[in-house]
Amino acid sequence: MRRLACCLLLAACGGSNPAPEKTAPASAAAPPATPTVRPVVQPVATADVNGTKLAYRLSGDSTATPLVFVHGSLADLRAWYAQEVPFAQYYRVLVYSRRYHRPNLQTNDDQAYSPKLHAEDLAALLLTLELPSANVVGAGYGGYVALTLAREHPDMVRSLVLVEPHLVSLLTGSETGDPVRRAFFISALDPARAAFARGDSVAGVRAYYDAVNGRGRFDALSAGQRGELLGNAFELRREMQANREEYFPTVSCAELGRFTKPVLIVRGERSPPLFQQVSNELARCLQSDTTVVIPGAGHPPNAANAAYFNQVVARYLATH
Repeated sequence: MRRLACCLLLAACGGSNPAPEKTAPASAAAPPATPTVRPVVQPVATADVNGTKLAYRLSGDSTATPLVFVHGSLADLRAWYAQEVPFAQYYRVLVYSRRYHRPNLQTNDDQAYSPKLHAEDLAALLLTLELPSANVVGAGYGGYVALTLAREHPDMVRSLVLVEPHLVSLLTGSETGDPVRRAFFISALDPARAAFARGDSVAGVRAYYDAVNGRGRFDALSAGQRGELLGNAFELRREMQANREEYFPTVSCAELGRFTKPVLIVRGERSPPLFQQVSNELARCLQSDTTVVIPGAGHPPNAANAAYFNQVVARYLATH
């Protein structure tokens, strides 16, 4: 298992040597390893599950341990492009687009956008693909979904990697965290909801993106990058117009304290204060010191510093 971890670290990182983090340090002396067989990346397929149709892709050896990546807001299965092939060398990797997210059909239904809905979708997808138990990596709102899957279907989850999950309810009542939570609602969720309500998708996406990535960042993007984000306007509208109590259901610190699954918490060094506060509070509630800060990375850190992210996640999975 240790040899597998070292090979994956070097294959994923291209032999880079980032600074040591809180879990076991990487072996800087090990030579780069080149896999003898590159995994075949399959085309995107679709599955009818839980009353919807989800786009997905499976890569890697069908006999390997399943590893599922769950994307966040304003994203789809392509969010994991820097993880899919490296991890498929040693795992059975599943990436998929959550309900309402491209390239799934943009269909209005009577379902509330919630981690519960998306967790049930994922549970049905795993059963359909005959992947009854998997390691699950979730970023942003996808982290909320991954945690909900582990709570509702514990036998389906081997371990969790939560990458800046949107568990904002953990900050309620916190002297330092609650002002950050309220500021996020005021700067991101409220103006985005208002913009979508008046039919202005551009303003809605801009408000949310800038609140997460920095003021003025949306307009600084290229036309192509803005177009990619606007292609996700349908799903973000569903998010922003969802009932807040269903969209952000309460997860108590006491409940997390009874959680028994292995959990790695990952955050970016330059991510917004909201994600820093949530990650810290999550670690406290889980009574876990297995937290990694991805240097130089903003949100989401799996894209901003993929090499370091892949290294620490590979090491964690190989030892849990």
